[in-house]
Amino acid sequence: MLLAHNYQRPEVQDTADFVGDSLGLSRAAAATDADVIVFCGVHFMAETAAILAPRRRVLLPNLEARCSLAASITAADVRRWRAEFPDHVVVGYVNTSAEVKAELDYCCTSGNVLEVIDAVPADRGVLFLPDFFLGAHIRRERPDRDVRVWPGECHVHKEINARTVNAKRRQHPDAEVLVHPECGCAGQLIYGMGLGDVDPAGVHIASTEGMIRAARSGAAPRYIVATEVGIVHRMRQIAPSKEFLPADAEAVCHFMKTITLTDMRNALRDNRHVIRVPGAIADRARAALDRMVAIG
Repeated sequence: MLLAHNYQRPEVQDTADFVGDSLGLSRAAAATDADVIVFCGVHFMAETAAILAPRRRVLLPNLEARCSLAASITAADVRRWRAEFPDHVVVGYVNTSAEVKAELDYCCTSGNVLEVIDAVPADRGVLFLPDFFLGAHIRRERPDRDVRVWPGECHVHKEINARTVNAKRRQHPDAEVLVHPECGCAGQLIYGMGLGDVDPAGVHIASTEGMIRAARSGAAPRYIVATEVGIVHRMRQIAPSKEFLPADAEAVCHFMKTITLTDMRNALRDNRHVIRVPGAIADRARAALDRMVAIG
């Protein structure tokens, strides 16, 4: 089975059996009866597939496909943080290593993070990691919760700022705006809307799959898309009558773009780059991932 993330190269997406976000890819990996999963994403995603589908062989076509956000925290960091706040529940974004997931109580994606927070008893504090911007989104949406946030960030999303988005809106006043909560511009836009400096009409903050749903069902003729540019290819396929404009054309994750069709061929031909997670780590990480998948 060929799995590809929304941010992969267009030709890789076109070859895949399934294209989606981290949650959708996790579910596809867990459900497949294929003997081999070729995971066109980044390393932590292939690890997640290996944990959820332990009887399948998971191949990552290029080992250079890493993640700056996942690299912003280690398992030792989580243990130290938990020791500082022993009564808090630890919730981690799926963009983390297997070793970090093994230290979590819950895993989540941008698509189900609020549902996961709501699943934590209201009288318990939350340690959220590693993405600062997604953590800020939680705090905005759940202001009554005690949520402490790790200061990690995606090097691509942090550079998408409100100034760039607003400039694009002035060029295309009929466009609606789709914003991933990992983006640096998300909080800036919300703050600006609160001050009255930013028109809130047509601004949607959503996960990658939420953005896809909006692209498919929305009535606007044009959308400004604030996330990694790879998702625009899928949007143009599912809604060819609409126009999709990257908020920032420079928002390209070179880690996501390392995988090529040649890499995919070589992985299958040579059984290259099998991703394995040690059993003790996988067992502990699986509990947090199972909670994520069960919540939806």
